[in-house]
Amino acid sequence: MTERPGVLRWFWYAVSGRLPERYRDWLLHDATSKHWKARHVLRASVGIAPLCLVWLLLPAPLGLRLAIVLMAALVSYFYSCAYMEESIDHRLSRNGFPPGTGKRIRREKAAEANAEATARYIAAYRRDPAD
Repeated sequence: MTERPGVLRWFWYAVSGRLPERYRDWLLHDATSKHWKARHVLRASVGIAPLCLVWLLLPAPLGLRLAIVLMAALVSYFYSCAYMEESIDHRLSRNGFPPGTGKRIRREKAAEANAEATARYIAAYRRDPAD
């Protein structure tokens, strides 16, 4: 079983910190699991939330502050999601994995899942015309 980082280490990791070697398996799982995109958005939220809180404290009407927070969050999430794969691969590289590891592993997992689905489809719907 892979060792997960504690809360403080996870926050350090979320703000682009490196993790010790013992979390290597967890880090690879984090970047290549089925829910890697949701995990990335959660990590991005750790960086976006403090900025949003600061903007809420600005001396301005509440509607304006909420509009600023909404616009900033939308732009931040847009760029975070637009460069998601590159960000994850860079995060893995910073933690000692060869460049492109995350993308390669996700591609291999997708190919395996696609091969299984294709085999099930062929078994269910492709019949020999001679039958």
